[in-house]
Amino acid sequence: MNTRILLIEDEPGLVLTLSDLLSAEGYEIESAMDGPSGQARAEKEIFDLIVLDVMLPGKSGFDVCRELRQQGRDVAILMLTAKTQLVDRVVGLKLGADDYLVKPFQPQELLARIEALLRRVRRNDLRRVLRFQFGNVDADFENGIVRKHGTALSLAGKELRLLRYLIEHRGSVVSRDELLENVWEYQSGVTSRTIDVHVAWLRQKLEDIPQSPAHIHTVRGIGYRFSC
Repeated sequence: MNTRILLIEDEPGLVLTLSDLLSAEGYEIESAMDGPSGQARAEKEIFDLIVLDVMLPGKSGFDVCRELRQQGRDVAILMLTAKTQLVDRVVGLKLGADDYLVKPFQPQELLARIEALLRRVRRNDLRRVLRFQFGNVDADFENGIVRKHGTALSLAGKELRLLRYLIEHRGSVVSRDELLENVWEYQSGVTSRTIDVHVAWLRQKLEDIPQSPAHIHTVRGIGYRFSC
């Protein structure tokens, strides 16, 4: 089956150019030209990757990305933006985007970013955990719902991905560099401090005693280890 990419972009010329470019690389391309219709397609159909513009009619790319992540959809998302301010890029990444590309960009850079994202998705799919229970927590990654004592918790997209990665590598020490590569994909502005903050948030939400965690352990000087 061909790799399916959804292009959500409102510039007709760019849609045509990117569709031709990606189709020539063997990808199956579908497109939508506004936020609501793009989100609807992303919710109803299965795609390997979404190329999502920030400035869209009807609903911004930021809103589309946030709502897809809140629904637990972990499809790879590459955001396109004409904005150059760092804060705009940071917002997209915090909402759950996997990568971003600032317009105008070179076609070869877009292809390289897409190939890198797809490699990571395929690598992680080899050992995907769909559901996992530990302590009083029930994590349903397929539907993006994590419950503690039966009550749904509010977890951001990156928190879900971080928890899933730690669980999939439970019992092993996961370094901060590994998390930077596989959860954040070396995103600009992301440091080991960012990882530590996200781990702290997870502990506050999941652990009965966050200061003395039973599941997400710190391995001093290296990273973290998850245990049941």
